[in-house]
Amino acid sequence: MNIQGQAALVTGGASGLGEATARELARLGARVAVLDVNPAQAEKVAGEIGGIACECDITNTGSLQAALAKAAQRHGPARILMNIAGIGTAKRIVQKDGSPAPLEEFARVVNINLVGSYNASRLFAAECAKLAPLEDGERGVMLFTASVAAFDGQVGQQAYSASKGGLVGMTLPMARDLAQHGIRVCTIAPGLFATPLMQQLPEPVQESLARSIPFPPRLGKPEEFAQLACHIVTNTHLNGEVIRLDGALRMAPR
Repeated sequence: MNIQGQAALVTGGASGLGEATARELARLGARVAVLDVNPAQAEKVAGEIGGIACECDITNTGSLQAALAKAAQRHGPARILMNIAGIGTAKRIVQKDGSPAPLEEFARVVNINLVGSYNASRLFAAECAKLAPLEDGERGVMLFTASVAAFDGQVGQQAYSASKGGLVGMTLPMARDLAQHGIRVCTIAPGLFATPLMQQLPEPVQESLARSIPFPPRLGKPEEFAQLACHIVTNTHLNGEVIRLDGALRMAPR
């Protein structure tokens, strides 16, 4: 698919990987809707890229439908969906005081990362399937954002790993489901990236994590994720793929 002139939706588009992807899509000529729970930051990013900001909670169907309608009114029907909204957490199952990890925290992470992404995808796909096919028969493409934690979760990452593993597991069946409509589905599983979440960690911790990658010995850059996300849009042969972007073969033994 040629990105130029297409309407694109980016959940979590106000910061981190989502912001970088929104900016790259706009650079390539897309009409970008920045969907995020942070309206001020969404307005800032949208204003800088000539897009539209849509305050949105992806776990709330009414909120999501309103955001999609606002975006469609401005940009027309979307053919690109970048599911990048998500949160992280780390909770040991048995806490330091001996109490069990809070179930509410586990449910919250899974609800946002997995259920929320599915919610955005189902609403997008239903509208995209109504569009006329492009020259090669394609109608649209959507991306999920998983994590290396889906395959190699660390201590305390049960909720995060479960949510991201769910996205990996959902990729192929959704791609098969939507093939009849000409809608492609792929997932990127990034590793250690310089996102706002990562940057909340103490500097020595960030440096230690970066050193665990033999080459290049640094955290991934959000724009590197964005470039791959946009390549998936333009490469029609990619469908049902889960692409790890974590230097898995480079990682030093832990």
